[in-house]
Amino acid sequence: MIIIIDCMGGDNAPREVVRGAYLASLEYNASFVLVGDRAAIEKVAADDGIDLRRFDIVNTQTVIEMTDDPVSVVRAKSDSSMSTALRLLADGRGDAVVSTGNTGALFTGATLIVRKIKGVRRAAIASILPMTPPVLLLDSGANVVVTDEYIEQFAVMGSIYMHKVYGLPAPRVGLLNNGSEECKGTELQLKSYRRLSELPSINFVGNVEGDKIPKNACDVLVTDGFTGNVLLKCIEGMGKLMLTTMKDIFYADTLSKLSGMLIKGKVSDVKKRFDATEHGGAPLLGISKPVIKAHGSSNANAVKNAIRQAINYANTGVILSIAREIKSFGAAPQAPAADGDAENAERSHENAAGKQ
Repeated sequence: MIIIIDCMGGDNAPREVVRGAYLASLEYNASFVLVGDRAAIEKVAADDGIDLRRFDIVNTQTVIEMTDDPVSVVRAKSDSSMSTALRLLADGRGDAVVSTGNTGALFTGATLIVRKIKGVRRAAIASILPMTPPVLLLDSGANVVVTDEYIEQFAVMGSIYMHKVYGLPAPRVGLLNNGSEECKGTELQLKSYRRLSELPSINFVGNVEGDKIPKNACDVLVTDGFTGNVLLKCIEGMGKLMLTTMKDIFYADTLSKLSGMLIKGKVSDVKKRFDATEHGGAPLLGISKPVIKAHGSSNANAVKNAIRQAINYANTGVILSIAREIKSFGAAPQAPAADGDAENAERSHENAAGKQ
């Protein structure tokens, strides 16, 4: 198992990325390729006492910034660390890619360099919502505008992922909506509901309202990328607000501080539960090889967890199962990559993917 790591993307690159790769090398049975500025990687290693003999290094000089146009991954910055990592994966020189970089660029690059699974209309960013039990949300930011056919494929891919990676025998699939009744929602929700109801390969449980998500209403939640991204950021923000509020309460006075000390362990458990980085990164489901998007602000532990997720994803046969299932109900034409494809890939997510 070879994991390719884009060391230059994200807010804390390359230091936290290299540290995370090192932690992963101590814990997981895999080989690692670090892609990025060799001098910067070697400086981190020297400062932290990291033995780089554990890694192969592919030197690059260009970095895709968080503010760069997503399509730069295949145009102006096609020699960047992210682009190089994706090409290595596409060429069979590794089994998975992990990046903390620009979400839009990674999605565009994965679509145009690594390519989609045959028959998949649109790949999707699949994020684990920080709650217990976990809920897989897709699309969480790749496709602003979707069709009911895309929603159907999201449901299939998400169901397979939760079955293979999390071991759920029949993952419950819910459609995010503003009411539980079958007649609720826009035309997209109405059409999607009909499609999902008629799909025998998934366990569709109907519409799911926002307040039911934390109440174990479903295991897979499907929606468009715009709504999904807003939901994801809202849940992450509420988690941070709750933890900040708890901290303010326990530091209010001496008695509160003493009370806080007594339940410090439980507070830490709650913090971990709402910490998205504990769940690793977000797989780009529908891409023909494993690509994991870790949070842009990932620390070393979060990078390590994203690498763990990449290893699990690559080992569980998710992609092969998706390919078989998509083929079973009709394949979409797979056109060769071209400039027009790059523009379509960029437009599909440019307003929602952003920095994740």
